[in-house]
Amino acid sequence: MAKPRKPQRRHGISTTGRRAGTFCLLLVLALIGQATWIQVFQAKAYDDNAANQRTAIQRYAQPRGNILVGGTPITGSAPTGGRFDFKRTYTDGSQYAAVTGFSSQIYGNTQLEGTEDSLLSGTDNRLAGWALWDEISRKQNPGGDVYTTISKAAQQAAMQGLGNQKGAVAAIEPSTGRILALASTPSYDPGSFAGSGSGDQNAWNALQADTNQPMLNRALRQTYPPGSTFKVVTAAAALANGTVTDINAPTGAPSPYVLPGTTTTLVNDTSACDRSGLTLDTAMVLSCNSVLGYLGVQTGLDKMTAMAENFGFNDAKLDIPVRAARSNFDTRMNQSQVALSSIGQFDTAATPLVMAMVAAGVANNGTVMYPQLVDKLTKADGTTVQLMKPSTYKQATSPAVAGQVQQLMTDVVENGTGRNARISGATVGGKTGTAQHGVDNSGTPYAWFISWAKPAGSSAVPPVAVAVVIADSNATDVTGGGLAAPIAKSVMQAVLQDH
Repeated sequence: MAKPRKPQRRHGISTTGRRAGTFCLLLVLALIGQATWIQVFQAKAYDDNAANQRTAIQRYAQPRGNILVGGTPITGSAPTGGRFDFKRTYTDGSQYAAVTGFSSQIYGNTQLEGTEDSLLSGTDNRLAGWALWDEISRKQNPGGDVYTTISKAAQQAAMQGLGNQKGAVAAIEPSTGRILALASTPSYDPGSFAGSGSGDQNAWNALQADTNQPMLNRALRQTYPPGSTFKVVTAAAALANGTVTDINAPTGAPSPYVLPGTTTTLVNDTSACDRSGLTLDTAMVLSCNSVLGYLGVQTGLDKMTAMAENFGFNDAKLDIPVRAARSNFDTRMNQSQVALSSIGQFDTAATPLVMAMVAAGVANNGTVMYPQLVDKLTKADGTTVQLMKPSTYKQATSPAVAGQVQQLMTDVVENGTGRNARISGATVGGKTGTAQHGVDNSGTPYAWFISWAKPAGSSAVPPVAVAVVIADSNATDVTGGGLAAPIAKSVMQAVLQDH
């Protein structure tokens, strides 16, 4: 009987072993691929996921960088003793809320706290010594600082002037576009809901329920019919396009002026306007609707639109760096609508910021500078990260036309509806506005005043231009001259004293 043959031993790995090894290798490769996919391609999605608390814990593990006015911080950070180590604090929070916005552990960031969040929180790559290594190691750099253009004196004057009224102020340095004041009332304390406790939530809910909308930034995010302050734009368009060549010559405006294509007379607020042969200067001093409406029609829709846009209207991307709401001047209208729009009514609507740009552009000899709220960004040690430089927004008019409009505005303050803005020892130019709104104009009128001021006898560009709007007031004299002009005066005085 033959012996059974022993199986021959093969050298190396068996087929089963090779298969097992291949399978393990594939598993390893799959794990590497999955880890790479998550850590490289999906890292941001996981970081941004609301359920991921690691990012939030890291964000609040160190003090936030500061926002400064006049070189002094108006923000800070305080230890919480809770899950998030630090929360935002504010000095005079309600005074500067329209500038800073808020930074809340629950509700996020707005205004400068939002646009400059990466710098303030320390995540901006410009703060890193070696950006690539910091990204890999996820090192948190100390938060940087934001130096604003705001003047403390101008901001205080604006807030005090507004008081308990519902309104806003924007003040600009005409030669640079630096925003000197940005105020909105009623205001709020952004520190009241900066944390994550029940008290913060209660404070937030109370603000959301407040019908006066204290968290609405009326200087940047709310538009109002500008009323007769828009006549400055109309006068500039009429002069720039030859509709008027001499501010002291009769304009040819009929009295009464019937809106084209209608039987409706464009009425004036004073009977002194109800006569023919008025000059542009007289019409501005008296704020005659009939004359400026007529001149807007004679200048034409296209040229009126071009001038309005030179001053910032219809710009949906006006970032300072906070984005302002779009101010509106319709581009498709019939002639009667052009007449109404030329006196700041119909669908014309503007933010206080853009109306301040109108005054500033006239004051700066026709050159409108881009408004800016930030002077510079720095690291925590003071090293400059970015220095903001003035830039031209548009050349709205020639210096000659701007000079004529300056004279018109000066005469309004010296002899007309803007007398309450006079400042001893200064040359002041301005324009009042009282804008009707609501069904059948039943709402309380919006009281406007735009202006600029410089030391008397100075040939330099005025250091300040201001726009003020009062949206709601209990005063009996609801006019631009009565309500808004005194506030503009106090802001201009504050800047002139500091200048």
